[in-house]
Amino acid sequence: MKTSDLRVKNRTAISLRRQKWLSSFLSLLTEVSSEGQRGFTLIEMMVVLSIMLILLALALPSYNHSIIRAREGVLRQDLFTLRSCINQYTEDKQKAPQSLDDLVSGGYLKQLPLDPFTNSNSTWQAVQEDILDSVDQQEPGISDVHSGSNQTSMEGTAYSEW
Repeated sequence: MKTSDLRVKNRTAISLRRQKWLSSFLSLLTEVSSEGQRGFTLIEMMVVLSIMLILLALALPSYNHSIIRAREGVLRQDLFTLRSCINQYTEDKQKAPQSLDDLVSGGYLKQLPLDPFTNSNSTWQAVQEDILDSVDQQEPGISDVHSGSNQTSMEGTAYSEW
């Protein structure tokens, strides 16, 4: 036999094996069981998968949007809490805190909260001012705090400006 005849014969054998495997696979999908129930056809499975993928494509942006809104809510609450603690510390001690760790050591916070966008409690940007906020205040220090994230909010403003 010639080599070209052997190649054709091998291709035909491979093609027959593929057809046999495909037909046995499809027969498993459509086989009738002993109770008379039919299996799912390949087309039915593809339709169901397509519908599921379309629903997933519609739901995923909404899910991501809700995650970002939740993080923004946590950031707003954390900033409110930190600013309140800074004001309380300043009123109680007649001096502003020199670092955010002063709030923890003074008992105003158990620990610094995590910035929800940087996932760290060391990225908070403390605003130091030399101006005294009240008549009773004796030393300047931290007057405000911002997020350390460089991302932009859904409103279009940077989180570091909040």
